[in-house]
Amino acid sequence: MPADEFDHLDHLDRFRSPAGPWVYQAVAAVVSDDHNAERGRDAARAVVEAVLAEAGPDGLTDMAVELSLKLAEALERIAAEQGLAAVDLTEVWFVD
Repeated sequence: MPADEFDHLDHLDRFRSPAGPWVYQAVAAVVSDDHNAERGRDAARAVVEAVLAEAGPDGLTDMAVELSLKLAEALERIAAEQGLAAVDLTEVWFVD
């Protein structure tokens, strides 16, 4: 099945948690032009620590799931543009 024919993540939108703003803050901290890599990592860590302090393990779990969903959506889009299966692109990005 071509990558653009079926996006299996479309139906997951209804399972989104309220962790979206935390995910945004953590990712924005890393990609910001105002930060070097080390400072971006430290800022992302601070967001994660704040989530744990404010929302506990459940909030941190929600954030991890939301981040995984967002990353999977991005990989699906990139894979479709390149004519690849998302699972293949995921292996290229994450398997050493």
